Amino acid sequence: MRRIVLLSLLTSLVAAACASSVPEGPLPDPPPPITYEEMVTLIESSGGPVMVNVWASWCLPCRSEAPLIAAGTKTHPNVTFIGLNVQDNPTNASIFMAEFLSDADMMHVSDRKGNIPVQLGGTRGVPISFFYRANGELAATHLGIIDEPTLARFLDEIDR
Repeated sequence: MRRIVLLSLLTSLVAAACASSVPEGPLPDPPPPITYEEMVTLIESSGGPVMVNVWASWCLPCRSEAPLIAAGTKTHPNVTFIGLNVQDNPTNASIFMAEFLSDADMMHVSDRKGNIPVQLGGTRGVPISFFYRANGELAATHLGIIDEPTLARFLDEIDR
């Protein structure tokens, strides 16, 4: 009997946690798919420095760094921020965007197979961020969760 009560309590807590994480109101459109060639064109035609942040809704470190990146879009308005959603379900990506990136001034695109980060010179692991100078040259790549000082340093470097 005690196991049933504990199992019921645990199930209720998990359900409550999941329900509370879904934002209220309409969800943003899922990020549109993009090819590697289109991503390169997007970076090269931006007219300024670019940060590409690769994320997935199921990635816990991505959830931690998303508010920092959203804040970076405000402190570095000359930088074009591109969120590249990989290996994800479109609905889950929309929920993630609404929950963690609704205040971010950035565009989002998707790569369901997760090939673009590798083609850009990185890995399939998330999160990963690419920092490009205004001329399209790759200035830095950061694999793993990015902290505020590191993000600020890379953004300052490309936003000169």
